[in-house]
Parts: sequence; C-alpha cells; structure tokens
Amino acid sequence: MRNKRSPLASIGLHAGLIVAAVVAVFPPLWLLITSFKPRNDAFSTGLISHPTLANYTHVLADTQFLTWFGNSVVIVGLTTVLGVFIAATTGYAVSRFRFPGMRPLMWLLLITQMFPVAVLIVPLYNLLASLGLLNQPAGLVVTYLTIAVPFCAWMMKGFFDTIPVEIDESGRVDGLNPFGTFWQLVLPLARPGLAVTGFYTFVTAWAEVAYASAFMTGEENLTLAGGLQTFVNQYTNDWGSMTAAAVIIAVPAALVFAFAQRHLVAGLTAGTTKG
Repeated sequence: MRNKRSPLASIGLHAGLIVAAVVAVFPPLWLLITSFKPRNDAFSTGLISHPTLANYTHVLADTQFLTWFGNSVVIVGLTTVLGVFIAATTGYAVSRFRFPGMRPLMWLLLITQMFPVAVLIVPLYNLLASLGLLNQPAGLVVTYLTIAVPFCAWMMKGFFDTIPVEIDESGRVDGLNPFGTFWQLVLPLARPGLAVTGFYTFVTAWAEVAYASAFMTGEENLTLAGGLQTFVNQYTNDWGSMTAAAVIIAVPAALVFAFAQRHLVAGLTAGTTKG
C-alpha cells in the first residue's frame, strides 16, 4: 500500500505545478495578446483594449513574409527528409553491423554536439563560401544536417537496438539484401523513432536563427527566423509586427507536434529498454 502524502506535501506539489504551468504558458500567451494590440499599445501591461488584426495584415501584405515562409518550407522540408533518412540508415548500420572504425564514428558523432554555435559560425561560413553555397538554400540544409544528424543517429541506434535481430534474419531467409531488410521489415517498426527524429530535425531547422542570419543576406533570401529580425533591430522597433509574425511561425510547429506527439514518448524512451 502506498504511503499517502501529507496535506502540506500535496499543497506544495500542486503549487509547484501551478507555478511551472504559469511560467511555461505566460510567454506565448503574452506574445499572442501583444500581436492583437495596436502598435502604440505594444508595451502596455494591460490586456487588449482595442483588438486589431492590423499587425497580421501588415506582415502578410506589406512585407516579404510569404517569401520567407516559402524559403523556410523548402529548406526545412529538405533538411527533415534527408536528416531522417541519413540518421535512420546510420543508426541501423551501427546497430546491426560491426565494421572497422564504428566506435570512433559514434564518438565523433557525439563530440560534434559539444561545440557551441558561436564557435562554428566562422569555419562553416568559410567552408560554404569556398563551395559557393552562401545565400543558397543548399548551404543551410547542409548546415542543419550537421546539427541534427549526429544526435538523431545516436537516438535511432538506441531504437533499432530494441528491435529483435530475428527480423533481420527472416529477411535474409526470404532473399532480401541488407537494405531491403531495413526498408521493408525494420523501418516500418521504427515509426516512433522516426517521428522523434523528424520532429527534432524539423524544429532544429525551423527555429534556428544564428546560421540563418549569418549565411543568408538580402530579404528575398531570408528564412522566417532571419526575417523576424527585420522587424526589431537597431534601425526599427516594430514589436507588433514581430509578435504577429512569431504567432504565425508557431502554427506549423504546433501542427507538426500534434501530428507526431503520439509517437514522441515511445520514441524518446525506446533506447532505455535494452542495454
């Protein structure tokens, strides 16, 4: 029989949960409220006294927001598809096969996650410049893959470790080659892991600011993250438009999360059931 919590412990627990919920909800809620305020009331502490859609109208009609949105969709789409495929094939290879350099490869993937973004901007900038990939969507795709793939490959390895090896053996008995076994038999069982990998890769590319700002110039080439900075910088201070744009940007991320959320818990805990 479980021990009952004391009333004081229950009060403390619920109070902590309420505080955590308020801290988590307050910033996006205030962002949403500010986006409906007139520009002159952006810094007012009150709620909406005169709600308006002017900020949204201005963002969609008078700026290059739709161009930035299109750029982001192309870059994020390519990053997500390539990232999931590369991470899945890498994770499967190191989970199922033994080859020279496998352990150093996994350590290399892990070590790449330890470098802060600020340290990598200059060398990546020089590398992309030498390859002619500055101001090109392909340059950002390659950059985002270097962020997402190492972590996702480790995660997919842990997930593939939980799938019985007997499935691979049955595929070989049926005459499938290793890639056929992976594609037809193992990959369909890895949907939770693929969902987490896809969501992480999507968020990495959708919300990234530093690389997008450093490697893309000219308003027609910006992504959404870079475009947001045109509303609030040293030359202008349009908080109403920025909050409206931020709300619009959050909608696709929320939809992707809603689509993938049923697989997220299973995928994130997959590697903990097998040593």
